[in-house]
Amino acid sequence: MPTAKTDGFKNQDIRLAEIAKALSHPARVAILRHLAKRNDCVCGEIVDVIPLAQATVSQHLKELKRVGLIKGEIDGPRSCYCINTDTMKQASGMLGEFLSTMKKCC
Repeated sequence: MPTAKTDGFKNQDIRLAEIAKALSHPARVAILRHLAKRNDCVCGEIVDVIPLAQATVSQHLKELKRVGLIKGEIDGPRSCYCINTDTMKQASGMLGEFLSTMKKCC
């Protein structure tokens, strides 16, 4: 989402930066790894495998969901989360393209 700070930049660069920012915390990376291992939706157990308080884990989940890396649903008193494969494919493609341009200079 372009803002005054991002005016003049390509939408793809803005999106890649947004995803990279969401991946910039080891807890979020650990959450994604856990969800990817399960390959299905996970309800509640994320707090059991991440060494942080429930409220902190919730904030990390909220950020991953905000950028679309995960999907989540409220199922009664708990939330269920899974990898958003469409966004992951998009992110992988954008990151691959970005890194391939870096190979040309280095």
